[in-house]
Amino acid sequence: MNQLMTARRNVGAAKKAGDTQAERSARAAVDASKRALGERGPVWWTDGAPDFNRRMVANTPYAEWHAALVAKGAP
Repeated sequence: MNQLMTARRNVGAAKKAGDTQAERSARAAVDASKRALGERGPVWWTDGAPDFNRRMVANTPYAEWHAALVAKGAP
């Protein structure tokens, strides 16, 4: 987590300085940190449950739940 947060700060600093090469390097460090934490890359769990990531909620088993939230005024 420390490496990820440092890399994120470096992205911000590079953007503020207008240093595209440093920003590219910092973004690569963010990606490497996220992969090391298991946030990116191949799926590491095998529970057999279907993955509804990147699907419209209306096309998932969560459609009714989401519709109820919207009806209550939730974003």
